[in-house]
Amino acid sequence: MPCPKELPPFHSILYPGPERGSEEGDLPGPPDYFADLNLDQLVATLTAGREEYQLAPTFYRSLHRVDEVRYRQEIMRDLETGPTFNHLYKFARKMRSIRAQTLQMAKLYHPYQKQAWFLDIVESYGEAVAGLRRDLAEAELHSAGLVAFLEFLAGYTESPGFRSIREEIHQVKSGLGRVKYNHHILGSSIKISRYASELDYSAEVQETFLKFQQNEAKDYRIDFPNRIQVNQLEGEVLTLVAQLFPDEFQSLAAFCRENTNYLDPTLVAFDREIQFYLAYLDYIAVLKGAGLPFCYPLFSGEAKEIESKEGFDLVLAFKFVKDKAPVICNDFSLRGRERIMVVSGPNQGGKTTFARTFGQLHHLATLGCPVPGRAARVLLFDQIHTHFEQVETIQNLRGRLHDDLVRIHRILDQVTSASIVILNELFSSTTLMDAEFLSREIMAEIVKKGPLAVWVTFIDELSSLNEQTVSMVSTVMPDNPATRTFKIIRKPADGLAYAMSIVEKHRLTRDCIRERIKP
Repeated sequence: MPCPKELPPFHSILYPGPERGSEEGDLPGPPDYFADLNLDQLVATLTAGREEYQLAPTFYRSLHRVDEVRYRQEIMRDLETGPTFNHLYKFARKMRSIRAQTLQMAKLYHPYQKQAWFLDIVESYGEAVAGLRRDLAEAELHSAGLVAFLEFLAGYTESPGFRSIREEIHQVKSGLGRVKYNHHILGSSIKISRYASELDYSAEVQETFLKFQQNEAKDYRIDFPNRIQVNQLEGEVLTLVAQLFPDEFQSLAAFCRENTNYLDPTLVAFDREIQFYLAYLDYIAVLKGAGLPFCYPLFSGEAKEIESKEGFDLVLAFKFVKDKAPVICNDFSLRGRERIMVVSGPNQGGKTTFARTFGQLHHLATLGCPVPGRAARVLLFDQIHTHFEQVETIQNLRGRLHDDLVRIHRILDQVTSASIVILNELFSSTTLMDAEFLSREIMAEIVKKGPLAVWVTFIDELSSLNEQTVSMVSTVMPDNPATRTFKIIRKPADGLAYAMSIVEKHRLTRDCIRERIKP
């Protein structure tokens, strides 16, 4: 049932125009920053059980036009409200069943059985498409993408080709339904003949012998196994029946020959693309059920003023919710000429998680997905560059400091004013004096190029270099500095909480020392 040319134009449920974006072959793997931000784990979970749809490249590719992002946001909103999600889920389940039946049909060896399966498969396809059209027509759709698809679907299901093939299925099945025959078994011989309205004496025989019945008779009937393949005997009988009813079976064979291309490519693409929405909404439903907020972000434009209220690491939150552990949310914002958040504080205080949250927020926002948080405004970036600590490898013949410098040099060569840079514990392998000197030089270069940045560091002085830097500090419990709150707040870095936690770790507090020097 190919799509007639006169149908309303519909290109993709992922892209608003005829440009369908980057296909799988154009994007063989994830972006470099995926592993640093744990987005590789997110995509692995989203695509588990959906491998046949090859969804990963869609989650890899961030969009760079606001109209593309809003196109997807509108569709997400439609799916989050009303029964539309369930309608699409039901259609996808039917299409998956059709593919499974098609694979099973290829394993059948008897031609007439194959043809009967094909007839059922095409009928199931027609019912799935017609059912989706009815369901979506009853839903309140507001997104341009789903409205355009419904218009296409209405035209497709009303087209002469679609209607005629469904009528032909009805006629072929009606013909096959009228096939009735007798089989006479005599020894090892079976004779097949047309049913000619012969009398059925079974009821009379049963009634005659009923009066001689004393006890319940043993049931000698055999339950045949429910096999898919017909056996050799069944196949021979089927061949003889087809010879007795040539018109009916010739109609079946003609239908199969003429409709091998029954799948419409637009609907096949739609079935694959909607999995992007279904997979993500399925994932966050677990988190929303735990009371965590999600929102549709706005975009900052040239002002580069961004914010997030009650944001959180999506991957970590998913694990915590499964384990029934609390999820800590954080706020951040950049205003005016502010461009760089310098995050400091004690180790294991949530600084790296905060940096990942920042990166995840921006990537998910440019996919058109609802993002973690009560409200958010983000940058429509051109690239994300990350530098997280890596295990030293003998293959590159470089020490950690050398490797840090090579990697940061590559980032600074590529970064633009529309980029995002996330640096995590840079130069932790060298002395404090060298680390501070190198960090100041790199900070100056970042300021000059003007991207948005998050820099997790142990060097407090970086947080107050100029008006473009903002200090964010990982906090601890006031009455117990060794206990982390995992809250990152905007305040000047003083290093006191960090120092206190180190002192307590090594038992160098006043009380500990006094206890040890008691006479």
